[in-house]
Amino acid sequence: MPKVFLSPSTQEWNQYATEGNEEQYMNLLADRLEPYLRSSGIEYVRNDPARNVNGAIADSNSGEYDVHLALHSNAAPENLAGRLRGVDIYFAPRSRYSEKLADIIANNMRSIYPLPDKVRAVPTSTLGEVLRTKAVAVLCEIGYHDNFADEAWLKNNLGTIAKNLAVSLCDYFGIPFIPAGAVRWGTVITDGSGLNIRSFPSMSGTIIGSIPNGETVIINGSTDGWFVVSYNGVTGYSSSDYIVL
Repeated sequence: MPKVFLSPSTQEWNQYATEGNEEQYMNLLADRLEPYLRSSGIEYVRNDPARNVNGAIADSNSGEYDVHLALHSNAAPENLAGRLRGVDIYFAPRSRYSEKLADIIANNMRSIYPLPDKVRAVPTSTLGEVLRTKAVAVLCEIGYHDNFADEAWLKNNLGTIAKNLAVSLCDYFGIPFIPAGAVRWGTVITDGSGLNIRSFPSMSGTIIGSIPNGETVIINGSTDGWFVVSYNGVTGYSSSDYIVL
């Protein structure tokens, strides 16, 4: 199953127009994103807020991740302070997968941002979190936090933005988006054989693990007769016909 390195900003010195800062609100956004990732079967690791951007890059590169997702909000140059608006999704210009992910995020973000023509995917030649990571990487600048209207939109729509980002990741990975819900527990009940864990909610999905009959399993979400399960370090899909809540 997909695995994401989730990297909200550590820039507590970037103050918002009224109150709060970039690190605070990007971590609040990540908090709201996590349940959608879990319910949709996307594994994730979050950056260490005590480390800077170089630390985040090093930590990301020390693991095996499919996507490195950096979450930021923007600020205009001093001569334009408070006058700019928009959402920029930065991608690595030599990576078609990075560009593909940025395009998906930008296209979906246009449906919730009040000025859709100001949402764009942008190549970068400078951002280390995009250019120096092993994983496919994008950096999202979600609104201008020195602009009162953008700040208000961001603060009032953290849950909506988080859901939108989760939908984009599911689109990129080619898996169904599953709304966030409570984590549940279930017991596998079969004829005695193990219950397969698959990479996709279909009998044609690749078998990536098995759960013995009678074992307890974590259920993160459900979709069309399948549970998103986690068992013995493996996350995937198992038929709900053989799991009793």
